[in-house]
Amino acid sequence: MAGLVLLLPTVLVAWLAVLASESGADCLMYGERCPTVPGAALWACFWAAAGLGVLALAWPRTRWPAARCWAVVLQWGAQLTLGALILSGA
Repeated sequence: MAGLVLLLPTVLVAWLAVLASESGADCLMYGERCPTVPGAALWACFWAAAGLGVLALAWPRTRWPAARCWAVVLQWGAQLTLGALILSGA
């Protein structure tokens, strides 16, 4: 649950940090020095984190708890990768 709750704040804070940087301001105002991370990679990480979070929430705690644990670990991995990809444009 915590991962899903923190998904959007992670994205927003990362984008705010990027836009607050000098290169982010140049990209926003002049279209120069923009991040080279493909948007498809960002969207893939976002939807993977969201989907794995929903899967972990919906998975029964009593049936195969290792799978639920792996879903949570993969969700956090995708979410942290998303934040790192966004911040790499700073």
